[in-house]
Amino acid sequence: FCRVDPYGFERPDDFDYASYEAFFSRYLVVLTRRAIKWSKLLKKENNLQKSLKVKRYIRKGIPNEHRALVWMVVSGAQTNMEQNPGYYHRLLEGEKNAMLVEAIKTDMNRTFPNNVKFRRSADPCLQHTLYNVLVAYGHHNKAVGYCQGMNFIAGYLILITKNGEESFWLLDALIGRILPDYYSPSMLGLKTDQEVLGELVKMKVPAVAELMESHGVMWTLVVSRWFICLFIDILPVETVLRIWDCLFYEGSKIIFRVALTLIKQHQAFILEGTDFPDICDKFKEITKGTLVTECHSFMQKIFTDPGTLSMATINKLRETCREKLLSQG
Repeated sequence: FCRVDPYGFERPDDFDYASYEAFFSRYLVVLTRRAIKWSKLLKKENNLQKSLKVKRYIRKGIPNEHRALVWMVVSGAQTNMEQNPGYYHRLLEGEKNAMLVEAIKTDMNRTFPNNVKFRRSADPCLQHTLYNVLVAYGHHNKAVGYCQGMNFIAGYLILITKNGEESFWLLDALIGRILPDYYSPSMLGLKTDQEVLGELVKMKVPAVAELMESHGVMWTLVVSRWFICLFIDILPVETVLRIWDCLFYEGSKIIFRVALTLIKQHQAFILEGTDFPDICDKFKEITKGTLVTECHSFMQKIFTDPGTLSMATINKLRETCREKLLSQG
């Protein structure tokens, strides 16, 4: 068995190779079938116009060989890159903000210490590309600059695109458009969305919401990393990439679908929580196991389990939650 997965991550000592093998042999059949369909689709529709067919294909997973291209096109990153030729390189050649550079350098060795491709001994070492992407982005979006969590997101983008400039534009699509105000200094968008999740749980899994409230467990304690890192280091790599496929196409409501599915599927387990620390531990446990390893069936569940979830509902909740947070100061 390989100790390192295809993305360069070392598997933990307690990795369950047997159940992974069983899942992957089934999943490989799905991947092969999808790859053939995607190749045909991309030959016909190189511009990937939004359509029910494209949405269906993306929900069923983008094969890795097409992932970078599809993410670039459906997120609008490709268009932005083409409209701003040379912009990324000019950012790298320009004057640098010393404090920003220092903050990024500090996080370099902390980014995926368990990934062989990000080690200094690797050839090529992806730390160099990661540093460039983050420095360029910090100077492009001065309101955000650099914030912890962005290093992991940029790192994943680099693993998939293998290209600094494309990763920069995808990071811009995520932070600038798809995720509302997650990484600004006040992190208002992030705090708002955690409250929105709390409201959605009240509507869809009320017993869990009551348990959280009765023990005074704030949502930010159990889900902030889900939102900040977009499930990186929380769920298995293959599952995270499948979530991101949909995130780039359908937007931020996908994060709520994933969170609600994890909570709903483990409702009985969470409700066994007897006190504050116990409930927090249960939330760590629900992101492990076969439910999340079997990414194909998990992705089918996120579109059925939470029921209807419109962007209009989310935006309405965002408005009220944001106002509540602002009034609290």
